[in-house]
Amino acid sequence: MRYRRMVERLERQARQAPGRYRFKLAMLAGLGFVVLGGSIALALGMSVGLVVVLLAISPVLLLKLIKVVWIPVAFGWFMLKSLWIKSSPPEGYHLREGEAPQLRAEIEWLREQTGAPPLAGIVIDSQLNAAAASVPRAMGLFGHAHYLVLGLPLMQSVSREQFGAVVAHEFGHFGGGHGRFAGWIYRVRVSWYRVVEGLAMQRSWTTKLFRRFFDWYAPFFDAYSFVLARANEYEADATSARVVGAPAAASALQRIGVCAARLDRDFWPGVQRSVQTSAQPPMALFREMATSFTRPAENDAARLAELLEETPGLEDTHPTLSQRLQALGQSPGDIAPPRRTAADSLLGPLQDQLEEHFSNEWRESVDESWRERHGQHERDRTRLAELSSMPQRDAQQAAEHARLVDDLCPDVDAVPLYLDALAANGDDGFTHFRLGLLLLDRDDPKGIVHLRRAMDLDPHAAEPALRRLEFHYRKREQLHELEAVQAQLRALEDRQIGAFHARQELNARDSFTAHGLDAQALATAIDGLERVGNVKQAWIVRKLIQADTSGVDHFVVMVAWRGVVMGESAALQKVVDAVDLPGSFVAVTPSIGRSIASKVKKAAGSPTFRHR
Repeated sequence: MRYRRMVERLERQARQAPGRYRFKLAMLAGLGFVVLGGSIALALGMSVGLVVVLLAISPVLLLKLIKVVWIPVAFGWFMLKSLWIKSSPPEGYHLREGEAPQLRAEIEWLREQTGAPPLAGIVIDSQLNAAAASVPRAMGLFGHAHYLVLGLPLMQSVSREQFGAVVAHEFGHFGGGHGRFAGWIYRVRVSWYRVVEGLAMQRSWTTKLFRRFFDWYAPFFDAYSFVLARANEYEADATSARVVGAPAAASALQRIGVCAARLDRDFWPGVQRSVQTSAQPPMALFREMATSFTRPAENDAARLAELLEETPGLEDTHPTLSQRLQALGQSPGDIAPPRRTAADSLLGPLQDQLEEHFSNEWRESVDESWRERHGQHERDRTRLAELSSMPQRDAQQAAEHARLVDDLCPDVDAVPLYLDALAANGDDGFTHFRLGLLLLDRDDPKGIVHLRRAMDLDPHAAEPALRRLEFHYRKREQLHELEAVQAQLRALEDRQIGAFHARQELNARDSFTAHGLDAQALATAIDGLERVGNVKQAWIVRKLIQADTSGVDHFVVMVAWRGVVMGESAALQKVVDAVDLPGSFVAVTPSIGRSIASKVKKAAGSPTFRHR
């Protein structure tokens, strides 16, 4: 609620005094860099100061305390790396010299009309989108390289005039300096997230200090940068309207919105369903996609109406379609497929090459998983037939039947089947989870109850259930509930980080129990210890980690050496490489500490392994 009020206040301020607003945003971003840069300077200064003081006292003392001197140096280096965000040209097909001359000529004319800077390259990718990418050279110290990114599906879905409106919009970002300033703002954001995440994983004593600053800083910075990004979209739309006309700009926005809905709701679901009947992914995916854009669809008008009814939210920096049309002074219009697409007019023979290139690229990325899913589908269909033929099903079979119908029969309503399964066994976490998702998809608030119950029954369901609830509350702007779910997600993340550290560290407060390995797993572990060669005895125990809900056991393997060992770290690494356990584990020696070693031996009862 407070965040929304802040965004609304800043939007008014940006309209009334844009210069003042941008200055305040620049100062806020500068504060982020000052804190990060100051931390680096302080850390390195502490190291230099320690070296000078210790040298003055005794060079021998400096050698003894070199690890202490190194701590602030390591911290400063970590902070410096967080500031250095590697930037590279956009991914995709980089247009070569002489290729698609008509496209180049069209883009150059639009660039001159908008006053945008020269391009370092034109990139064509596989998305239904376009983008203006300003890539900093050495964090912007040597200027920026500007790229225009064009999606092949976008070019195949719009007319040449609509395409011109899209390109002019993207050049509007360049011409307004949006790319450079917004890019700087983006780097501040990424730097801070990397610092906080990195320190949390290292369990540094500085984590709480930086987290407290970030918790204060992030909401202000997010709100200010959100308003900037949304204002930039209006400015880019205005540039597009000035160059190609408001009707073309409005037409392009509507056409792309409807085609995006087609992809999400028709084309990609159809591709996913084809895994059921074909063991190989489609050969010419992007040709099929282009063809789908050229066919009128009965529900296009309904989908446009949905887009026009969307309300402004805080999850997307782009204004709604209605807001953008209103700013352009245009009303909803025709969204029929063009007689000739921009790709047909401007790409020439390159269009076929790009379709083949992106289709092959996609096939390679999904080929293995596609074949696995097809095989699983065949097994699932066989199992579904078995379950469907049963006159009666027990609780477990009822839950399995509901899941398989849900997966394999999209025209069948699985909700009654899940309800029947819960009537037979109300403590099945997965059934509650899937039922909750299906009900929320229908805007039925009963789904919330089932997701909550799934979280109680199955810790693994906690994160996906909370993510779905977060989406649900954000979409409906139920801000109090949204804040509560986000607090739960932060607490879950803290527990996960705590569990991660518990797997990496041992201390006197830890609790251990017998390993609980079955005969085969124990024999495999003992065989590994035998192969190491210089292990005299070993004790294997399981560490109890209260905050861990992963379900993955964590073991401690404590070894006593046979003979003299030179380089204990390398020797322990050999143990790690040789031993195979059904979970994670750490290898240590009794030198880890008398208290810990005593607890491990007590939990094991007797050595798990003795050299023969």
